[in-house]
Amino acid sequence: MAAKPTILIVEDEADIRELVRYHLEQEGYAVEEADSGEKALERAAAIRPALVVLDLMLPGTDGLEVCRRLRTDDTLRELPVIMLTAKGTEVDRILGLELGADDYI
Repeated sequence: MAAKPTILIVEDEADIRELVRYHLEQEGYAVEEADSGEKALERAAAIRPALVVLDLMLPGTDGLEVCRRLRTDDTLRELPVIMLTAKGTEVDRILGLELGADDYI
């Protein structure tokens, strides 16, 4: 049996992280979590997930910086990144997409 694809959820709010985790697991995905930008970069390098679901507003290293670093890392640059955030201004969306996010929800 093939291994389940792993999705890395990067969200500092535990309730949102758990909600996203629940729904992804219900769809058959393996889920890893990080609650900060620094932990996200460490986990992404360690597990090489199939997808990163990334909040913009994180303590320390924010989601935009995490996305930028993923895109400049030769081993992680092809990783799909979806921004998941309450910041919905057009400027935030454009900046996230310019830094390499694949989509924005």
